[in-house]
Amino acid sequence: MSDVAARFRRARKPRILAVHPGAELYGSDRVLLESVAGFVADDMDVTVVLPADGPLVVALRDAGARVEIAPTLVLRKSLVSLRGIPALIGQSVLGAVHAWRAISRFRPDAIYVSTVTIPLWPVIARLRRTRVMSHVHEAESSASATVLRLLYLPHRAAHAVVVNSEFSRGVIASVDPDLGERSVVVYNGVAGPAAPSAARESLTGDIRLAYLGRLSPRKGPDLVVDAVIALRGDGLPVRADLIGAVFSGYEWFEDDLRETIAAHGLRDTVALTGFHSDVWPFLDAADIIVIPSRSDEPFGNTAVEGVLARRPVIVSDTSGLREAAAGFDSAVTVPADDAAAIAAAVRRIADEWPAMRDAAERSAEDAATRLSPERYRRELVGRMNALLAPRG
Repeated sequence: MSDVAARFRRARKPRILAVHPGAELYGSDRVLLESVAGFVADDMDVTVVLPADGPLVVALRDAGARVEIAPTLVLRKSLVSLRGIPALIGQSVLGAVHAWRAISRFRPDAIYVSTVTIPLWPVIARLRRTRVMSHVHEAESSASATVLRLLYLPHRAAHAVVVNSEFSRGVIASVDPDLGERSVVVYNGVAGPAAPSAARESLTGDIRLAYLGRLSPRKGPDLVVDAVIALRGDGLPVRADLIGAVFSGYEWFEDDLRETIAAHGLRDTVALTGFHSDVWPFLDAADIIVIPSRSDEPFGNTAVEGVLARRPVIVSDTSGLREAAAGFDSAVTVPADDAAAIAAAVRRIADEWPAMRDAAERSAEDAATRLSPERYRRELVGRMNALLAPRG
């Protein structure tokens, strides 16, 4: 228990109400899980409100939290349109009612709002005179200034704002300097495999690539497929696993991927594995991890997972991905949206395999310290305890 916590701890455990927009186990979901685990380990009583059931529910309960499923307004692109306005209004009213009732029922000492896509909670927490922390996981510098201002506006109500990268803080500051000034960077904590294995000593046979993330246009798994096509066309034997699933409404993108794979005779070469909560067996079987996002990423959890897997990593040279991969000799950056550059990076890594293999070992050790879950929990819990401390 921290010194601040020991000094200000009340007779009962502090009650934390955490709110999150999903129930899967992708990047921000895993960050929420680490946050909750840190609060519980620091002797806090944690309840988590989610809008739906999913694999995150079991993980949260295993971490020692209670979970409630309740209607919550989650900002989606489908709602921010003329056609989506009726649904936006209806979900706003329903979400506000349930948020108000949840605060009355749980009487939290603080509310932890995970991501900016659930905008009602900071405002309602303020109205209920409850301390609130917003944790910003999103940053899209390509969005218009008006959209960004509206997105961040509700989080001006937060008493504390945590962001996951300097890039995220910079995007906030570009449209709201005061909120950017108040924001504090706490880099994500990324757990590595229980028993990491070294990359194979020589690349005999097929070179095995792995993509990790959602199957969506912005994440760029199609670029990996295009790189495989180009490399095999040049005579380099490569294969790839695409580890992840589509978000609801993007089934067409998976269909397009499958059509491309079939059209080039790659059904036995490129595998769509679907979502797996345990990705380490797939990364362990790979030689090179590819994280080819086209769009801004606030941070790069998947890139760090590739580093922790003791494999060379190819990442788009953009936004938070660049920040997450910085300082790791095993990370090779390429221009975003460039399959030819990915193919060239694969060739370079293959040509320099002994050196890249050694770099992957060093980088994994560095990442396990710099971006450990323990460091993340310590920093975030410290921020929460400061928020809970009596105010003079």
